[in-house]
Amino acid sequence: MMWQRLLGQTLPYAAAAGLLVGLQSSPLVETTNLLVYDLAINLRNRGSDDQAEDLTWPVTVVGINEADIKRYGWPLDDALLCGALKQLDTLGASAIGLDLYRDQAKPCLQDEIQRNPRLISIRNEVDGIAAIPGTPARQQAFNDLVMDADRVVRRDLVHVEGQADAVRSLPLRLLETASETRDLDKQFEELKDHHWLSEQSGGYQSLDAAGYQAMLPVYPPGRYPVLDLTDLLEGEVHEAMIRDRIVLIGSVAPSLRDLFEIPHSRFLSGSQFFAVAGVELHAQRLEALQRRLKRRSPEIVAAQGWQRSLLLLIMVLIGGLIAERPARIRRSLTLLSVAVILLTGSVFMLTLNGFWIGLTMPLTGLVLISGSGILRRGVQSQRHQQDMRRLLGQTSSPEIAQQLWDQREDLIKDGRFTGRERQVTVLFSDTCSFTSVSEQLSPSALMQWLNRGMSIGVDAVTNRSGIVNKFTGDGMLAVFGAPVSKGPGADAYDAVAAALTIQNQISSLNEALALEGQPPLRMRIGIHSGTVLTGSLGSSKRLEYAVIGDTVNCASRLEGLEKHRHREMVRVLISGETMALLEALPPDTTSEAWGSIQVKGRQEPLDVIEVRSTAL
Repeated sequence: MMWQRLLGQTLPYAAAAGLLVGLQSSPLVETTNLLVYDLAINLRNRGSDDQAEDLTWPVTVVGINEADIKRYGWPLDDALLCGALKQLDTLGASAIGLDLYRDQAKPCLQDEIQRNPRLISIRNEVDGIAAIPGTPARQQAFNDLVMDADRVVRRDLVHVEGQADAVRSLPLRLLETASETRDLDKQFEELKDHHWLSEQSGGYQSLDAAGYQAMLPVYPPGRYPVLDLTDLLEGEVHEAMIRDRIVLIGSVAPSLRDLFEIPHSRFLSGSQFFAVAGVELHAQRLEALQRRLKRRSPEIVAAQGWQRSLLLLIMVLIGGLIAERPARIRRSLTLLSVAVILLTGSVFMLTLNGFWIGLTMPLTGLVLISGSGILRRGVQSQRHQQDMRRLLGQTSSPEIAQQLWDQREDLIKDGRFTGRERQVTVLFSDTCSFTSVSEQLSPSALMQWLNRGMSIGVDAVTNRSGIVNKFTGDGMLAVFGAPVSKGPGADAYDAVAAALTIQNQISSLNEALALEGQPPLRMRIGIHSGTVLTGSLGSSKRLEYAVIGDTVNCASRLEGLEKHRHREMVRVLISGETMALLEALPPDTTSEAWGSIQVKGRQEPLDVIEVRSTAL
């Protein structure tokens, strides 16, 4: 029934769509998207080992390393920090960010923060850590880093709107201080939406996108000059490394554990898991902020929710087309493989070039929808073959079974093929000297010997869109053009081509039989074209697709004609009627006319032609 057929076609797609909707809430989707992003960013920035000296305010890092800790102890005495800060001010730093918590600072630091308006003290909003006591609001900044669920830093909280004057991100405050500009926050607020992350940006599934957040183009370490604290305190730092630069002071010593994972961490080999010091990440945030203001465009754009939905919809539609449009399932599988490769490569290349869109959902949508349709077609194809085999009573190729199924309303009535006259080409084959061979082999060996020849015949026929109508002991009757036809000429050509294939493959089989010490297999084939009566014959207990008429008899007579003239291992005789339908013989074929010969049971003589393959 129509509704049952429609339900059978749509149910697999509905199930696939349900799985797709359910998968959206799975954390696996975001995890996979982030893994692909990390790999792309690692490859994108692997060659970017140049120092970032093209910035308006280049960045210098004063790193407190293990040697400094061994020499001065930890925590550092505030007097040492005061000396370092004064030295930086003397050398002409445009802004100084002290990335060390000093909420219990001694008077010297409190005096220095009051004296030097270019000095910025950090606070931490999440942990509730205050800045240096007495720090003016415009010299305070939070150093909170945004981490994803897997503890990797991929994005930056640039700004939080509507907060007190003291609540500024460290990079934004340093940039305001160096440029002596008080309204940089307003400039960022005026940037368009594509600059900032939303809940469904890029490959995120439900991101907490509070504030103005952006993807951070994280680079491997080494982009900024790193000075030792000891060298600074001992006056061994050149002025050129400080003047008109933004300087960050912070820990780079692994023992202090101010380390963070970045997208590169999974892909950089070493004895320990790779991580970057917090002060290095603040330097990278500061670089990204300067480039964003200069270019007025983000270095990495994350796709918006509607763009992701559009890509998913396109992939679902393409998946449906791949499943349904190609005539062969194998072609659908090939197209699906190509589509998967193209989609994966395209998304990866977009990420490499600074546009990140999640891969997992569109790829899953493509595979699920296409796969469910291909699976449905595969199951349906098997069912069609079984139904046609029941109706035909014989084996046919999957293509013939599909054609029969497509035309079933015209061909089948009340569960049977209706009686029809058809123009067909009949191929009749017989194995020679079967009786004498049976005397040489045991029953099981004889059956195996015969089946090796028969399998060649069956494959040759079905591969050429014919059907094996019946087996006649040690031979077979094959029909080309019924129940479905490619046209009289094409059917005749397929029959002759199938016979020549049998001729070639039996020759190869005989070589193998000779090596095994078994007798050779010889065969005769007769082919004739004409009209037959076709239809289902029998009862519900035993139903057979019958092919009846003089055409069948003529093919049989040609097969058994003048057996003494059988010289080749496989002799192929075709009638003049078949020859007349051929525009040309198959390649590598010769023919020999036997003339007009009277055959038993027929008043009119037949023109007989022997065809041979020259590929032997």
